Amino acid sequence: MRFTRQASAALVALLTLPACSQSGDAAAGPAHPDTSGKGTPVAASGADAGAPGIGDSDFPLDGNGGYDVGHYGVTIGYTPSTKHLDGVTTIDATATQRLSRFNLDLSGLEVSEATVDGAKAGFSREGDELTVTPPTPLADGARFTVKITYAGQPKPVKDPSNLGTYGFIPTTDGAFVASEPAGSKTWFPNNDHPADKATFDFQITVPQGLTALANGELTGKKAAPGGRTTFTWRETHPMATYLATATLGKFDLRQGKTAGGIPNLAAVDPAYRNALGKLYRVSGEVTDYWSKLFGPYPFSSTGGVVDNYSAGYALENQTKPMYGGFDPDTSIIAHELAHQWFGDSVSIKRWKDLWLNEGFATYAEWLWSEHTGGATADTMFRRQYAVKNDPVWKYPPGRAKPDDLFNQSVYRRGAMTLQAVRRAVGDQTFFTLLRTWVADHKYGNATTPEFIALAEKLSGKQLDSLFDSWLFQPSRPES
Repeated sequence: MRFTRQASAALVALLTLPACSQSGDAAAGPAHPDTSGKGTPVAASGADAGAPGIGDSDFPLDGNGGYDVGHYGVTIGYTPSTKHLDGVTTIDATATQRLSRFNLDLSGLEVSEATVDGAKAGFSREGDELTVTPPTPLADGARFTVKITYAGQPKPVKDPSNLGTYGFIPTTDGAFVASEPAGSKTWFPNNDHPADKATFDFQITVPQGLTALANGELTGKKAAPGGRTTFTWRETHPMATYLATATLGKFDLRQGKTAGGIPNLAAVDPAYRNALGKLYRVSGEVTDYWSKLFGPYPFSSTGGVVDNYSAGYALENQTKPMYGGFDPDTSIIAHELAHQWFGDSVSIKRWKDLWLNEGFATYAEWLWSEHTGGATADTMFRRQYAVKNDPVWKYPPGRAKPDDLFNQSVYRRGAMTLQAVRRAVGDQTFFTLLRTWVADHKYGNATTPEFIALAEKLSGKQLDSLFDSWLFQPSRPES
């Protein structure tokens, strides 16, 4: 995630507003049962019921307990003129306890049917929680498939304290889909927390003349009834739900390979046609350089998408970073592509560790400047450190606040932490640390204590006080 300069002033204003609920429309009113007549209401308690949250204390209703998702099959049809979406999502999962019922995250859209292993299942709704009751309880360790059929007009999350508007966002010709931190539930049912990663297949049907872009690789494009086109995409590497996209509209495309041989796809709305060549070229150059610095590129393709929705931010959607309504400069491209290693391949287990994503990607901007003959990372550090009254000194980045996740401290002071570590351990150990970190946790999840432990192991130094002062104290550390 990276905010644009144009959005920074607006962001400061937004951050002064009262915090909004992290569960989207769950705060809009009282709990409500499903009214389709096809769901079976279920009780709210039971020892063998999956928990309504995955266990992140800062976001108690994000994600769900009792199962682990292995794969999502997301099939949607979308009509921009009516903003109507029809969807069928199939989820392959494994029970991690005996389950008489379990929850999925889904916001707004109306469910018409649920099945478990092909048999009709009961379901009910309460806020953003969809509770599914299989015909017979699932045994601990059982593999099962749940299929949800749903429809309606997707409504994005509007949360001024965390990003603003995100999720499935209608545009004049389609939709801009960027879901951090918890917006994927606005367009498909899922376990909406980065701690549960899965592979994905997407089948997206749109009016003829539009292009549908999703994560991974295009595996098919064919005509569909009613003068429509169906695009199928596959992401075979585990992915957090907030990184999933189904962005669609009119796009100019450029495809090829980076100099290092990695497939590269750049797509821009016609309003940004002049940005296509630069986006393609810089994305390739950055991907190849990070592959040398951080270790092999973790996915099968790279690139980026510029859409015509003025989001005021960019998001590191896996394999296809999204740039919302602006021509990204090289530093933003460097930031979002660094996330492919730090955030996408190595994902956080809990939102309070967000500096592991944003601090690392911001530091990558400094490394790109250093690489291209601009200011060095140490110069960038010194410039930041010289501002003694900077608000970041009052916000410890190692504990991202749930009502202010994307505070500049998480980005800039997070990056400064890495430069402080680099100074303490030396370049050779520092870059070995980065490469080891991404190799050890490739396609998985990690925490801040694990990073600190690895830094101490590789350096042979006690770094507790350094990390404590830079990550956890509400004061300006000694440089």
